[in-house]
Amino acid sequence: MSKLGKILKKIRPYTIQKGFRYLKHYGFKEFMIRLRERMEPEEVPYGPWYEKHKRTEAELEKQRKTKFKKDIKISIAVPVFHTGERFLREMIESVQKQSYSNWELCIANASPEDEKMNAVIREYSEKDGRIVVKELEKNEGIGANTNRAFEKATGDYIGLLDHDDLLAPDALFEVARAVQEYDSDVIYTDEDKVSGNELEHSQPHFKPDFNIDLLRANNYICHFLVVRRSIIKGVGGFRAGFDGAQDHDFIFRCVESSKTITHIPRILYHWRTHQASTADNPASKLYAYEAGVRAVEGNLERSGEIGHVEMTKDYGFYKVVYPVQGEPLVSIIIPNKDNMPTLKTCIDSILNISTYRNFEIIVVENNSVSKEIFDYYKEIEKDERIRVITWDKGFNYSAINNFAVKHAKGDYLLFVNNDIEVITPGWIEGLLGNAQRKTVGVVGCKLYFPDKTIQHAGIIIGIGGIAGHAFLNMPGNRTGYLHRASTQVDYSAVTAACMMMPKKVFEEAGGFEEKLAVAFNDVDLCLRVRQMGYLVVYDAYVEMTHYESKSRGSEDTEEKVRRFQSEIEFMRTRWIDLLKKGDPYYNPNLTLSKWNFSLKAGK
Repeated sequence: MSKLGKILKKIRPYTIQKGFRYLKHYGFKEFMIRLRERMEPEEVPYGPWYEKHKRTEAELEKQRKTKFKKDIKISIAVPVFHTGERFLREMIESVQKQSYSNWELCIANASPEDEKMNAVIREYSEKDGRIVVKELEKNEGIGANTNRAFEKATGDYIGLLDHDDLLAPDALFEVARAVQEYDSDVIYTDEDKVSGNELEHSQPHFKPDFNIDLLRANNYICHFLVVRRSIIKGVGGFRAGFDGAQDHDFIFRCVESSKTITHIPRILYHWRTHQASTADNPASKLYAYEAGVRAVEGNLERSGEIGHVEMTKDYGFYKVVYPVQGEPLVSIIIPNKDNMPTLKTCIDSILNISTYRNFEIIVVENNSVSKEIFDYYKEIEKDERIRVITWDKGFNYSAINNFAVKHAKGDYLLFVNNDIEVITPGWIEGLLGNAQRKTVGVVGCKLYFPDKTIQHAGIIIGIGGIAGHAFLNMPGNRTGYLHRASTQVDYSAVTAACMMMPKKVFEEAGGFEEKLAVAFNDVDLCLRVRQMGYLVVYDAYVEMTHYESKSRGSEDTEEKVRRFQSEIEFMRTRWIDLLKKGDPYYNPNLTLSKWNFSLKAGK
């Protein structure tokens, strides 16, 4: 195929008409950024990858013979409305091909006047007693129609399937296996999109395990969703008033009522894209995103969280602003050795740009030798908000910060490297609003290198061996994998180059591990905070420039290399179980050798 042909094939689902809609929505500059990001070639092409990773017939046959201790019945609820014959047949047959046989397909037929569609439904239901039909007098909307399908369900669990989508043949088997292992209340899987007569697979969505901040930013759970029937009954099914975002609202209420939420990291649902579907035309239902705002607001209210929800330019993505409660004192801790111009840039940006004013700055002097830095210390200490304390031992990032915390008067600690420069005026409010949430233990932000590429957008455990920064070196105007670099999301860790914690959480965790003098001390602290049950939040709306490692230099001596290796070994020993299991906020199908959320090669 020619180069032009490959390009045309890639853009085929994205018509000129759709392109104009996006151009109008984003403006030329933003449109071109997203177009370039979208058109970048896949490092590992997804189509062949999917074919290699889907279950073989031998594997499916083995699944058919498997007997579970809990023989659960799974009902599949499908509201249909003027569904095309081919789409309807393929949907039904994708359920019939399941390797797990204890299922029922509950169809709510909202178009009784469509005799051609009705004939297809009768054909299948008369041959297969597991297919049951609820005839509706009229179309009541997708949410109400789905509720009527629920009324026919007799299974222990109910899964949701759209009338023109497809299940992978092992979908229900994997759900049943998850229930055996975890006694799950809610189960969700990874998904992709299919298009055309050949059912070409594209746009895979490899999801993290349950991530409440990501769910508030976007309905990332979406498909395939299976919920214990008693929970659906308890929450009352779908609600009116959320048209277009009824599933987002439904998911929130289900997970709020659940003890165990299980993510199956396999592509088990295929979302069909065609001209009329929202999968291929998100702009066709703008009202849905307004309903999504209300869905997120409802979750915040029921969770006891105070927050303001805003739509973003990216369809279906939301920004939650958590306002600061009161005006607590924030202690900003900055270790420093020499480098007066660097420190001055940092402190000037804090003093001149920050809109939040109730803070103190604690500079931790560590073995400086230049006269200019001590002259600068005298100058800045004229400001009553700034103190310089002295750490007279050798460099140990953990020990220095632990020492500084003992001098901190604030209820919130803000660890800042001396080579940070503020970009966002409301940076303290952004971090503090999150840190005040009772479920949050650590908050980090988005850091750029001076050339405007990304230095930090969250930390992924396992990348590079122990841990690495997500989206490292990606152009800062890119949004990242499914906008993950540009929204608020929970991670296992964030960098302490700019990181806020409630002081009580820091003390409860025991502070930084002093055996980690330079590397991974922030990762280790975040992981211990996660073990305590707190969230580690990455807030992409707080942006800073990071002139990384100017004060410390590189690992350029034998002693530094030896120390670095010892710290790697310490982390590997302490967190071996997590490293083996994998980061719950990442996905095992994605690579650990790069930072860009690309597919893992091989099988």
